[in-house]
Amino acid sequence: MAISRIRIGKDKADLVKSLVDFNGGNGPFQTYADVMTFAATLGVKYNKRVTLNIISKEPAPISLDIFVSRGYDTVIKLLAIAETNDPNILSVYDQQVEEKRVQIFEEYANGGLEKLQEELKGIVDYTEHLLLLLNLERFPNNRSEEEFDLTRFL
Repeated sequence: MAISRIRIGKDKADLVKSLVDFNGGNGPFQTYADVMTFAATLGVKYNKRVTLNIISKEPAPISLDIFVSRGYDTVIKLLAIAETNDPNILSVYDQQVEEKRVQIFEEYANGGLEKLQEELKGIVDYTEHLLLLLNLERFPNNRSEEEFDLTRFL
């Protein structure tokens, strides 16, 4: 039985590399698995599932064992069961079912990366901007009431 791998789209490879704190980079994530898991959950939030076209060679596909060791296999399983509404998707004995779980995760991650590409376009400090986005999600009604409003001059 071959070990499954999480693949990254070639068009998102540079973004994924820039989000990782590695080789002198200053990204907000420690590993590619962290980036892909964050992106997958973002893809789910925005209901954005995008099929992978061309697969990146660098970064190379990530072994599923890395996701398991970081505890992200739970996220992969939750996404799969939420998407299919089929408890059989959790089977550990069927290779085709595992491949389906991986495909669902990859497509949501690809959609989340697409959303991040749009959101981070022109941004220099990804960490600061991601923190601002997460803070807005956490406190959506906490917008400053004292913002300057130009409409009162119309």
